[in-house]
Amino acid sequence: MNFAIIGGDMRQVCLAELVASDGHSVSAFLFEEAGSVKGAELKALPCGDAAAGCFGGFDCYILPLPVTAQGGLLNAPLSHREVTLEVLLRAIPGGSYVCGGRIDDEYMALCGELGLRAYDYFKREELAVANAAITAEGAIQIAMEETGIAISKASVLVVGFGRIGKLLSHRLHALGADVTVSARKLSDMAWIEAYGYKPANTLALEGILPGFDIIFNTVPARVLGEERLRLVNPSCLCIELASKPGGMDFNAASMLGLKSIWALSLPGRVAPIAAGRIIRDTIYNILREEGFKA
Repeated sequence: MNFAIIGGDMRQVCLAELVASDGHSVSAFLFEEAGSVKGAELKALPCGDAAAGCFGGFDCYILPLPVTAQGGLLNAPLSHREVTLEVLLRAIPGGSYVCGGRIDDEYMALCGELGLRAYDYFKREELAVANAAITAEGAIQIAMEETGIAISKASVLVVGFGRIGKLLSHRLHALGADVTVSARKLSDMAWIEAYGYKPANTLALEGILPGFDIIFNTVPARVLGEERLRLVNPSCLCIELASKPGGMDFNAASMLGLKSIWALSLPGRVAPIAAGRIIRDTIYNILREEGFKA
């Protein structure tokens, strides 16, 4: 197959190299600062003022995760060139397969208007679970680097019992940490206790907050506001793992002198090769479901 991989961070560089190593033809765009992309041909993007539909010749166009940066620009941190996602999409011929991560409703609707066969690979469960596993490992790495304490001796709180919360709790427990996990659903709290963790109610954390060395938040809603953060041990490390808007009041944490870290996009930062492999496998699954032999 003939792939165009356009923009993104080191995850997409690794993705391009992996796809090329599988024997596919890969053209990489907006990776000037990457230096080289093994097995792929670095090319200039034929966009800007180019005519609609001018960017043809590929079986699949792979866009980054997330697709956009601020102002509707394509997310391309390894390039100085600025291209809006709308301009790029209009340059791709109708009927083409386009795969991107975290495509918002506005651009998904535009893909429909342009006749593009668009897929958001970030919404695939196989990618979400694999990314959560990497995020959990990266969060533990940050905790060890920033506290200097052994996880096996740490008292930790994991707020939320979604994919990341489950996998993070499992790994912390395996390392010997004293793990408390909070949730709102009674069914989740039953599973938390069954796994051997200490259950807590996310809506009633006030009484236990002073007792932790590390707090990990995985809930993308304000669960650690100023009033709760005032109860946290001053030496506690607070790590935010939820996507924006997050669940922690960082202004309040700073004012209170708490060490807090917002660890966004951990898979791309701590394990870009593994993250690239996950994206590749997910896109291959999508294409196979569409009848391609990826």
